[in-house]
Parts: sequence; structure tokens; C-alpha cells
Amino acid sequence: MRIRFKPWARPELEASYFYEDNPENYIGKWKDKFKNSENPIHIELGCGKGNFISELAVKNENINYIAIDLVDAMLGLAKRKIEERYNNENKKVENLILVRYDIERIFNILNSNDKIERIYINFCNPWPKAKHKKKRLTHTRQLEKYKDFLIPNGEIYFKTDDDGLFEDSIKYFKECNFDILKYTYDLHNEDIFSGKNIVTEHEKMFSDDGIKIKALIAKLK
Repeated sequence: MRIRFKPWARPELEASYFYEDNPENYIGKWKDKFKNSENPIHIELGCGKGNFISELAVKNENINYIAIDLVDAMLGLAKRKIEERYNNENKKVENLILVRYDIERIFNILNSNDKIERIYINFCNPWPKAKHKKKRLTHTRQLEKYKDFLIPNGEIYFKTDDDGLFEDSIKYFKECNFDILKYTYDLHNEDIFSGKNIVTEHEKMFSDDGIKIKALIAKLK
């Protein structure tokens, strides 16, 4: 998603206590960044405007979250959304950290010592052209990187509107030694998330246009 430059985003992020601008410094020791360091860590790859992660994190204080995106403007909007959501619950943001980083180089900021238990990938760029498919966040090249920090039996929750990306992703997961625990081609009529699905901004937009949402849960063997 393209978004206009927001001059306020960078200063606000740098002033925020739950934003980390130098994530390479915490590779292998992310638990030390959280007040409740013994909580499991889940991550969202491509957090966008923060609607999903703000709702998820505020409801699950027993889990620590790292939300990653590359664009300052997106992260600035996410920061404001998170603050708004936590303020509405009269809570302080203690279980969520925003990070600006290129997900293709994620191996520089996370490793096996971080013991990530779950990854969320929501409506990532489908990169439909053959020459660009390696850029997909679910491509085998990326999945192999995630395996470096995802614990055995760790899970990936994936949602998309794109049929081609979904079909290919099922193959990618199987090729990389993941079990597909559940999958659906129509999430809103077959809730594989047991009533815990959080509808993202893109999800609502696509659903309103009559596009069915595809989703799966994959577990690392």
C-alpha cells in the first residue's frame, strides 16, 4: 500500500518508548526489551496502519508482540492507533514494540535465541509476476529465514485476498517442512481461527467488494 509522506511520523516514532529504531542491537535478546520478559513473543510482518496488532496486543497482555514495517508513515499511523486503543482500555503499552525494518533482511534482527512462537502475515503484497515471486513474504526463501527464529511447532497465521498467492503459499509451506493445520478459501464462512479472527482494514475492504478471504494456519515440524 502506498501512503503519503507524513513529516510528523519520524519525530513521533523516535520519541515513542515502544518504538525501536536500532533492532539489530537486540538480535537474540528481544525478551529483554519487555517488562514481562518471560511472556512468549509473537510477531506481525507488515503491520501497516496498526489496526490488527493494536487490537490483538491489547487483548493479550500475556503475550509480547513485535510489529514490523518499513515505511515511517505507516509506523507513525500504527503508533497513534496503538496509543488510542490502549488509552481506551486505560492501559499502558508494555507488551508491544514497533520496528522499522526490511523484512527481507529479518535474519539480521532475529535468531534462534529469540524463540518466536507465532508469526502473523496479513494481506502482504502478492507479487504476481514470476520475476518478483521471491519477494513474497510466504515464499520458500523467506520461510527458510523464519525457521531460524521460529520455535519447533511454532505457527504462522496467514491471510490474503489473492487466489494465486494462496495456492502458491500452500506449496511453499509444504516445501519448507510446515504442516498445514487448517486452511480455508472463505474465512468469513469457515472461521478457522475459532472466533478470534481480527478483521483488518484490507480484509473489510476486500470482503465488501465480494472477494473471499483465504487463510491458513501452518506449524513448523
